[in-house]
Amino acid sequence: MLGVRNHNVPSLRTILNMPELPEVETTVCGLKKKVLKRTFLDVWTDFPNLVKKPDSFEKFKERIKNKKIENIWRKGKNIIFDLSENFSLLIHQKLTGHLIYGQWEKTELGWIPKNKKIGEDPMNRFIHLIFWLDNGKQLALSDLRKFAKIELATKSETEEGLKKVGPDFLEISLEDFEKRLKNKKGKIKQILMNQEVISGVGNIYSDEALFLAKIHPLKETSKLVKEDFRAIYLSLKKILETAIKYQGSSVSDYRNIEGEKGGYSRFLKVYRRAGQKCFSCGSPIERLKIGGRSAHFCPKCQKK
Repeated sequence: MLGVRNHNVPSLRTILNMPELPEVETTVCGLKKKVLKRTFLDVWTDFPNLVKKPDSFEKFKERIKNKKIENIWRKGKNIIFDLSENFSLLIHQKLTGHLIYGQWEKTELGWIPKNKKIGEDPMNRFIHLIFWLDNGKQLALSDLRKFAKIELATKSETEEGLKKVGPDFLEISLEDFEKRLKNKKGKIKQILMNQEVISGVGNIYSDEALFLAKIHPLKETSKLVKEDFRAIYLSLKKILETAIKYQGSSVSDYRNIEGEKGGYSRFLKVYRRAGQKCFSCGSPIERLKIGGRSAHFCPKCQKK
């Protein structure tokens, strides 16, 4: 692969972050503009394990051909293409995956995009799956770690599989938010990232929302009062809507379907700023581990 040979490619030890609600929403909006009503003609991969359903890439390739994209939507971090003949294509980009729309040509060095700007970014060079569309364009998956999940199933099977995913944060009221969280045992940071409680929120935006709400990430959810839930809810809503406006955060590998970085990263207050001064009080931002995940916070602004 071209990306692997380039010395500017990030190390596998680089801190990576799964696309969250704003990044996935940005991807869906971009896909609707570019591929809605298009038809899949063919598909290629060099890593068949990306496809989880059906049970072989050969079956996947056979079944995806000539399926028209009738709708594209999102459930949490899952991207769903409603297809003709009662099928659905589900793509979860996982840790390092992102979809890019354009044209590629096969060379001895791998798949090279005709748009040189896309190819200049090392994170766009890990092409492991390509769909051919009926307008002469392609939809490619770049995925450094190859953790993405792709499923092709009937619409009812896809909907059944999504039942365990909690409601989208931007689709619930303050009352529903409080109801879903207040009886959950655990640290508020962990509960916010539990995709069965609410979906779409991960490391970046849970850190940022808790900072804005002045809530310590280790605070037990059972100890939160009504005003705390309101503060977290309003903070999350404000941050997520603003992040969508700026097409997400590219703190590591995320890119939109044009292969470009999101613009919200420059507004981050605490995430990945350990040791730097808090913008509000000047205290050093701290980082701790909660259940294997990092939490960034200001110990002065967010007292436990």
